[in-house]
Amino acid sequence: MVRGKTPMKRIENATSRQVTFSKRRNGLLKKAFELSVLCDAEVALIIFSPRGKLFEFSSSSMNKTIDRYQKRRKDFGIISRAVEENMQNVKEDAHSMAKKIEFLEDSKRKLLGNGLESCSLDELQLIENQLERSLSRVRARKNQLFWEQIKKLKEEVIILHSFNVVDVNIVGLHPRYCVGEN
Repeated sequence: MVRGKTPMKRIENATSRQVTFSKRRNGLLKKAFELSVLCDAEVALIIFSPRGKLFEFSSSSMNKTIDRYQKRRKDFGIISRAVEENMQNVKEDAHSMAKKIEFLEDSKRKLLGNGLESCSLDELQLIENQLERSLSRVRARKNQLFWEQIKKLKEEVIILHSFNVVDVNIVGLHPRYCVGEN
């Protein structure tokens, strides 16, 4: 006898439906038992018949398994909410950073002299003041570097002058003709 695949729809004949329920229920209970024995898994199975009759299987205590299940669901709910809140914070941070980046890029464009058409007179004055302060800091740093370089060169001149005086005395030249002398 060849069996065809049973279509997944409600069985209309009440007697056939009851027979199928009994056979499949027994098969399901057997599979639950096998799973618990073969894999040392904690299994709990609850089945209610169409008439409301209860069938159950548990590899250990049914109440213990249900309590464990409910605790896991509660823990998962807490973790899930924490992850959701964290994701919301990350999204808000990303949105805030995107706004800051957009503002900084706009400011950079204006400092470079681009996109000034939409600026008011007050905004242009602020940009000009900012550029003047920046230019002042750049000049101050440049002057500092020049003074440091001048100091270094003066030290080198003193060292070279001392060598020249020694060299002049060896060669017999007058110090007036040496570099660094007046």
